[in-house]
Amino acid sequence: MSAAPLPVVLAGARGHGGWHLANLRRLQHQGLVRLAGICELNPLTDAELQMFAGEMPEQSADFGALLDSTGARAAVICTPIPTHTTLALTAASRGVHLLLEKPPAATWADYARMADGVREAGIACQIGFQSFGSHAVPAVKELVRSGAIGTVRGIGAAGAWVRDDAYFRRAPWAGRRRMGGTDVVDGVLTNPLAHAVATALELAGRGTAEDVASIETELFRAHDIESDDTSCVRVTTTDGLPVTVAVTLCAEEAGEPYVIVHGDRGRITFWYKQDRVLVQRAGHGPEEAVHGRTDLLENLVDHLEHGTPLLVPPERTGAFMRVLEAVRTAPEPTALPATAWHTRPADRGDGVRRIVDGIDGMVATAADTLTLYSELGASWARPSEVSTP
Repeated sequence: MSAAPLPVVLAGARGHGGWHLANLRRLQHQGLVRLAGICELNPLTDAELQMFAGEMPEQSADFGALLDSTGARAAVICTPIPTHTTLALTAASRGVHLLLEKPPAATWADYARMADGVREAGIACQIGFQSFGSHAVPAVKELVRSGAIGTVRGIGAAGAWVRDDAYFRRAPWAGRRRMGGTDVVDGVLTNPLAHAVATALELAGRGTAEDVASIETELFRAHDIESDDTSCVRVTTTDGLPVTVAVTLCAEEAGEPYVIVHGDRGRITFWYKQDRVLVQRAGHGPEEAVHGRTDLLENLVDHLEHGTPLLVPPERTGAFMRVLEAVRTAPEPTALPATAWHTRPADRGDGVRRIVDGIDGMVATAADTLTLYSELGASWARPSEVSTP
């Protein structure tokens, strides 16, 4: 006899939370979960909950009370970054298991407090780095382990995205480093393209906090915001492996973000949103494959019902959180001079977007050569800030 559907509460159902709402409906249709409650400051309308007609979830702005009244066994937290730790600990205190959106916290201290609370409560906690669910990740690791590209010399990652000025007005915390003394850390490395950082560290096999020796950051902004929109970072691991990530929200053309594993006899490129892998190595033609993907909430349900290992427990994101902390404590992002960028009408709506001249090629070159913007000769790039955890 199959287990009863897992009762779940969703905290934060608008914005990206809308994706989780649709995913919960999909899994509810399969009989794996039941959306028992939604925590939002302003309740969702009947129209917004149309897909749940006939089985409407309870709604409340009080997360703890909602967990109690619904008897939820799990919660999905997709709220502003500074609220993650408090809500996660509220769930942990009730023995409620978690899918916690990335980034898991706004500071290293909050992350450590969350991870300690989860561990002490004995609950399962999955961090929402969806790319870790790609079957390409173990496939790439096996290729590396088997020596397909020789000795790994470093990991590069690139992300060239397009975001207009409306993107930074979508929420009060968007484009902010802090609000009223509270850390937010909404930068390109730590939020929209955080997957590039985390996936690069995961493919390097150096995803824990203890794997990080030093971090160099170069943070810039073309938009009139607090946070960075064009940045790069180089993590040097404790065994000397460089992991370099170059990203922007000010690209000429939007591209698919990717991670490159550089070996001395070849390279593996992983487009992590597409689950696509390209292997290029000496003595072989290029080999391309598209892999499947395991949904992180499905994995959490499997973990609770069958003991399947979690794909993204908090400890696997420790190195990423070291990077976030280095970004948080780095000098304020440097405003690029007006000569370094130009504007273009937004792709939709009546806004505008800013394009950093030549950034598309620079992002790709940084991932190819494991170098930082300043080392590539960008006139606007200052030397990097080095942080040692």
